[in-house]
Order: sequence, then C-alpha cells, then structure tokens
Amino acid sequence: MKMKELEKATGVNRETIRVYLREGLVPQPERSGRTVADYGEQHVEAIQAVRRLQRENRLTLAQIKTLVTGSIIGEGVNESAFDDLETLVAHRDASDQAPVPLDSLVERYPKARQDARTLSDIGIIEIIDTEQGQALSLTSAQLVSIWGDMREAGFDETLDYSPDILGFYVEASDFVGAWEAKTFLDHVEGRMDVEEAARMVEVAMPLMLNFFGLMRRRAFFRHVDAIQHARDMSESRTLGHPKRIDS
Repeated sequence: MKMKELEKATGVNRETIRVYLREGLVPQPERSGRTVADYGEQHVEAIQAVRRLQRENRLTLAQIKTLVTGSIIGEGVNESAFDDLETLVAHRDASDQAPVPLDSLVERYPKARQDARTLSDIGIIEIIDTEQGQALSLTSAQLVSIWGDMREAGFDETLDYSPDILGFYVEASDFVGAWEAKTFLDHVEGRMDVEEAARMVEVAMPLMLNFFGLMRRRAFFRHVDAIQHARDMSESRTLGHPKRIDS
C-alpha cells in the first residue's frame, strides 16, 4: 500500500508516520524506486502499537524507543503495554532487534541473574543465549524486574521467599488464558472478521487484567482475615483449656 492508504488504514497522518519512521519505531518501507515506498500490514500494526502506547500508557516517543531497544525496563508501565512493545520489536529489522541483556538488569536488581534462572527453571520465562551473553524478551525482563521490586519490598530469603513460589502461576495463568481464549472464540467465530475480533481483544485484555486483579485483591484480603481469625480462635481455645497435668 502507498502512504495515502497507510494513513487511511491507521488513522494517522503522514507527518506523524514519518516521525515514527525517523525514530525507528516503524520499519522502513520497501522501495521499488527512488520515490516509491510500499507499506504492508507490519507497518499498520507498528503504527497502531505506537499510538496505543502513547494514548493508553502515556508514553512519549523517547520512552517507547528506549523500551523497544531494551536500554531500560520501564517502571510503572502498565502490563498491557508489553504486547505493543513486543509488536514493535518484532517488526524492527532483524539486525536491529535487541532482546534485553540480562546483565543490564543487574545494576538495578543485583539478584536478577539468580531470579532469571529460577523463573526459567519453573517455566515462567525463557533465557536467550546471544553472542553478547544471556538475554530476555521485553516481557521476560519485566517479569524479572517485578520480582526484583518484590525483593526490595521485603519478599526475600529472610522470610523464605524465592521466585520459585511463583510456579503456581504457570498452571493458573494457563488455565485462565485457555478458558478465556475458548470462550472468546466460541462467541465470535463466524460472527465477525478477524480485524474486528482483534480490536475487541485489544480493548478487553487490559480491562479484564484489571478486573481479575481486583477480584484477586479482594479474595486475598478475605482469606487473610479468615486465616487470621481461625488462628486467633485456635489460640484462644488453647489458652482457655490448659493442658491437664496428672498428679
């Protein structure tokens, strides 16, 4: 497609698209002549990903570029942003695709290597071997960073916390994801085209992540209260009925 068609497909004007191209956030077009540029679906996806990151996650182009190149893992970036960031990485020229070097996390998170190995062993992330050393995808790097933040909050070996306790989430997330995928396809298959279904998923995913997060939070505190109450009752019964000592 030509620039005019690309503008129509994305709803973004050519001046903005050229900025994205200049910043390296969108792959360069195929050129069949000095002044003839051809764009494809990968350009549409990349442009739409940048727009969502700007609008929904309030990221600047400079921040997006930094995240895509793997220079730094963003703190406070909404988890829904990482699908778009992975899309941008996937559409960069192969020579320019840069997974996040594991060593780059160590300054901020001293035990990042150890945590990455543990998370890899339990199937949560995959460590990539490159010529420059071990690396992670953007999403995997964010998962390691999250556990690093948990460590800083006090969830560490002092309290017998280790990232291997997160193995529970592998099965739980797969169960939820499988159910959601089947339910979604059962409802939309044959009723709408792929583009419309994709648009619905883009809107629904961050909403349902938030929905499930709120339910988990409510369940967590409900169970904390219930467990604490049961322990208090048990302690009260123990204190009220001291052990009998035979004379």
